[in-house]
Amino acid sequence: MSGAARPALRSAGGVTVIGGGAVSQADLAEALEAAPLLVAADGGADRALALGRMPDLVIGDLDSLTPEARRLIAADRILHVAEQDSTDFAKCLQRIEAPFVIAVGFTGLRLDHTLAALTVMAGHRACPVLLLASDDVVFLAPPVLRLPLGAGTRVSLYPMGPVRGSSAGLEWPIDGIEMAPGGRVGTSNRATGEVTLRSEGPLLVMLPRDSLSVALSALGLPGAAIAGL
Repeated sequence: MSGAARPALRSAGGVTVIGGGAVSQADLAEALEAAPLLVAADGGADRALALGRMPDLVIGDLDSLTPEARRLIAADRILHVAEQDSTDFAKCLQRIEAPFVIAVGFTGLRLDHTLAALTVMAGHRACPVLLLASDDVVFLAPPVLRLPLGAGTRVSLYPMGPVRGSSAGLEWPIDGIEMAPGGRVGTSNRATGEVTLRSEGPLLVMLPRDSLSVALSALGLPGAAIAGL
């Protein structure tokens, strides 16, 4: 848990968090297969209902939740967090106690919302968070990460602050490179086989969208078996 917020939901398995951005039925189904509990970030509840799924919990300042969604969702499933100092995504993560979170619906519409979600992920240390986008799965690199990838697989690395590290199995190694958002970044790198990364600092890893199970396994998460490994 981060900050002073108390858990509103505890789970022994993964939790899916849905936002109000672009998310397909297939995206939601894949996320829920690995992380079966569903938390909606404010207006993400409307997105969940439109996809035929009732959220287990809604968390946010509720400025985007429609009256229709309020009518359909039981009052005890809605948690109003009035403060405006954090995003609804952050409010959700601060109140979830789980081994990991899969986030859907935080890309594809407003770029500022996507950037805010990535910023929240970069600062969240309570549990791993994996964000699913149309073409990517994104997560914060742990200090040591081993990825069993095939040669030619795209591996994009994006620093969210000063980052240094070393690598094996990348076409363009990161050894000795000082990375930073306004300096060197590591987008569109490629695997030559299994990749090992060692890094210090907030480094986002972006893999092809079909790599969710690989990412879960590399992070040692229980949803890996459910996701097809």
